[in-house]
Amino acid sequence: MRVALGVQYDGAGFRGWQAQQPGVRTVQTTLEQALAKVAAHPIRLICAGRTDAGVHGVGQVAHFDTTAIRSARAWVLGGNAHLPDDLSLNWACEVPDDFHARFSALARRYRYLILNQPQRSALWQGRATWHYRPLDAERMHQAGQALLGEHDFSSFRAAECQARHPIRELRELTVQRRGNGLVLEVEANAFLHHMVRNIAGVLMAIGSGEQPIAWAQQVLERRDRTQASVTAPAAGLYLLAVRYPEQFELPAMTKAAPGFEDSGSRC
Repeated sequence: MRVALGVQYDGAGFRGWQAQQPGVRTVQTTLEQALAKVAAHPIRLICAGRTDAGVHGVGQVAHFDTTAIRSARAWVLGGNAHLPDDLSLNWACEVPDDFHARFSALARRYRYLILNQPQRSALWQGRATWHYRPLDAERMHQAGQALLGEHDFSSFRAAECQARHPIRELRELTVQRRGNGLVLEVEANAFLHHMVRNIAGVLMAIGSGEQPIAWAQQVLERRDRTQASVTAPAAGLYLLAVRYPEQFELPAMTKAAPGFEDSGSRC
């Protein structure tokens, strides 16, 4: 039996998704250990997108194969009973053998939160990136439209990225101001390592007035990572949802995700 899972986690306490050497706390290792107790045999998970240390998961999807016969409810309740407070299962369902959490995905959607005010916030620590200089959301949104479509995103790719090629299709990019915060959302067929954080870094440089609006397109066309801005921090980045063909009948993408209220935090 192949089982798909909807996974949610606060990335602040993990060294990313991927299992590493013993003793390193990762989402994959923690979840595999919990599910093994439910299945009564070792579990190996494959996820839709491996997130870095500090990156949060709202709608992460993973799958595993098992010989254990359990109901969807048993996988969720049993798994959650063995998981820490910062990691949980949203749902579970049996899927066909040809389902693959990574390769069957049609699109991934990320959200990046930027707290934009002069003083830092204790409550948003680790949940949003703090940028004290004023940012122009409209400039950032306008600049980001040049990145839409299928392109070589080498300029937005981490040096250690292991993807076979840098071609990706960015299908949507929006930047909106909500009170004292900015919400950047992007959707693509797939993302390169650090691609969202590198896009955020370029757009923040434009939003602060350090670079012109046309700079985003110039960086894209150079296909050279050294010509772009610094990588934006992991804090504030959320894997929002993963979309699959309807034939797999997975639960609908969650709409509950962290964000800023329109009224902001002014007093």
